[in-house]
Amino acid sequence: MKVTVVGAGNVGATVANVLAAKNVCSEIVLLDIVEGFAEGKAMDIMQTAHMLNFDTKVKGATSPVDAPDYSATADSDVIVITSGIPRKPGMTREELIGVNAKIVKGVVDQSLKHSPNAIFIIISNPMDAMTYLTLKDSKLPRNRVIGQGGMLDSSRFRYYITEALNKAGFSATETDVDGMVIGGHSDTTMVPLVSLATYRGIPIKELLNDDQIKEAVEATKVGGATLTKLLKTSAWYAPGAAAAAMVEAIALDSKKLMPCCVALEGEYGESDLCIGVPVVLGKNGMEKIVEYKLPADEKAKFDESVKAARNTNSKLGDALK
Repeated sequence: MKVTVVGAGNVGATVANVLAAKNVCSEIVLLDIVEGFAEGKAMDIMQTAHMLNFDTKVKGATSPVDAPDYSATADSDVIVITSGIPRKPGMTREELIGVNAKIVKGVVDQSLKHSPNAIFIIISNPMDAMTYLTLKDSKLPRNRVIGQGGMLDSSRFRYYITEALNKAGFSATETDVDGMVIGGHSDTTMVPLVSLATYRGIPIKELLNDDQIKEAVEATKVGGATLTKLLKTSAWYAPGAAAAAMVEAIALDSKKLMPCCVALEGEYGESDLCIGVPVVLGKNGMEKIVEYKLPADEKAKFDESVKAARNTNSKLGDALK
């Protein structure tokens, strides 16, 4: 399997590095607009191959803004798009829509010229809108356009649940905790599913009080902003690892259930929208949407998230033409 990662910055390089270490694909191409940047990142990753015991070949290539060259990406099976400007402290993901829409559209158009059968994984923010833009602009079947947000938000949810459990006197690790976030990849409207969150199979509602759970939920929702404030830019380790896990599921045809942003066609009562829901990932990309029966309060929050996502999509304007 050949994978292209467009954008060799912090997130893109992390995707390539984690994927290479997993040793699940034969070739990874890192592409960037800055001359020599992707080549340097790829060389640095390849110099870990012996130490990390992987055989994947990681290559770098430059595609200048004024003369796009995607020839190195030809015949990619999966294309991960990280391109665009990252958040700065105080910015919302939605504020990036104007600039990043033009960038993502250009990347998708160029990628399809060389890899018409590729599956796309979108990381660029605002992720739900960029996934929707990719779907509409490319006219690809929905199984081949997948946004990453739910995987990242769920990892943050599990982290904050673990922190809450440990403060409450348990000895928990993130691998002990199950938790999922659906809805939009937004600080205000993502939906951590408290009803399904467990610690070693025990519902967290039986172990934590309402205030402890609320604190974990609210920390999850602003998890990205918290890191942006600390790092002065967007996070990259967890976003990169989340995307790599999605690629791995596709490469191995593992049929893993993961929360991802995909197009709905009647599921959860919604259509003409890309938003985070539980999906099965395999060799064909998104192979199935799993419809959970949500309790009334979580369904109401999901409905609000849908409204917010539609509002953001309405700002895409000319990018959809």
